[in-house]
Amino acid sequence: MTPKAVFWDMDGTLVDSEPLHEAALVAALHSVGIPPPANLHQRVLGVAAWPVYEMLRDEFGLDLPFDAWIVRKYDHYLPMAETLVPRPGAIEIFNELRALGVEQAVVSNSDRLIVDANLSAVGLSYPGMKTISRNDVREGKPYPEPFLRAAWLAGVDPTQAVAVDDSRTGAMAGLAAGMKTMFWPEAPMEGPPGAIVINSAEELRGELGLK
Repeated sequence: MTPKAVFWDMDGTLVDSEPLHEAALVAALHSVGIPPPANLHQRVLGVAAWPVYEMLRDEFGLDLPFDAWIVRKYDHYLPMAETLVPRPGAIEIFNELRALGVEQAVVSNSDRLIVDANLSAVGLSYPGMKTISRNDVREGKPYPEPFLRAAWLAGVDPTQAVAVDDSRTGAMAGLAAGMKTMFWPEAPMEGPPGAIVINSAEELRGELGLK
């Protein structure tokens, strides 16, 4: 059965932006003389900007104020955003659900200017579209607030909604919000307990009741 609402993560789920985020982060780190750690990707996947900054400050000696640091990272990221492409199959499913009248929202741990830039780059923007950025909530993922806000905006009970996310951080937020949660990682990995692990767009279509 098709759910009443589907709430999508953005980076890595709807758009293939994780490589750009990593490239911008690496460039920003090099610009301040910090060698990127080998496990950088695993440590920052799905994590909001402030906790990433705290990790870099506390463990690697980043001494810029947060505002100066994030501007430096986004100065590297935004020129690359126009090269973004959708994750194969994701936007097609989004548009199919939209045609069926299913409530949807994009729920991201990224800042508002990144959400808007990314969705514009892949042509996923229309009047009345619901988007939640890190700036719209007090606590980002893995806390449930971003997904709960999406449910409130869509006017649906969280238990009647599906959360789709490529990171364990995001999947944990969907589960904490009481939603049926699809964990759709870009590379095979074990999901958090309670999440449904998805390995392809076709599997996702099936779980969402699409034929």
